[in-house]
Amino acid sequence: QLVESGGGLVQPGGSLRLSCAASRLALDYYAIGWVRQAPGKEREGVSCISGSRGSTTYKESVKGRFTISRDNAKNTVYLQMNSLNSEDTAIYYCAAYIECGGPASYWGQGTQVTVSS
Repeated sequence: QLVESGGGLVQPGGSLRLSCAASRLALDYYAIGWVRQAPGKEREGVSCISGSRGSTTYKESVKGRFTISRDNAKNTVYLQMNSLNSEDTAIYYCAAYIECGGPASYWGQGTQVTVSS
């Protein structure tokens, strides 16, 4: 019910915008988070936007570089990623939560982001 897109190969310093679109699920009722998993590492939360007031949270290492936003009319949440570096290389998943920080109710299939020259 959640489908990510927008991943790909980008050079260090470059940008990508990930999208998380929902079918049969009204995203405005949920908090939506982006979670990533790099090879050999545990999954980690990157950012989250609440479903009510649109409050946002970010992992410390992406603050100032990533921006999460939502377009309820399009039932889509975005993650704008700027100034990418090799440590951002991972599979990025979006997930729907009752509230940020809680257990995920739904997961997408993931999209690969590779930062390399």
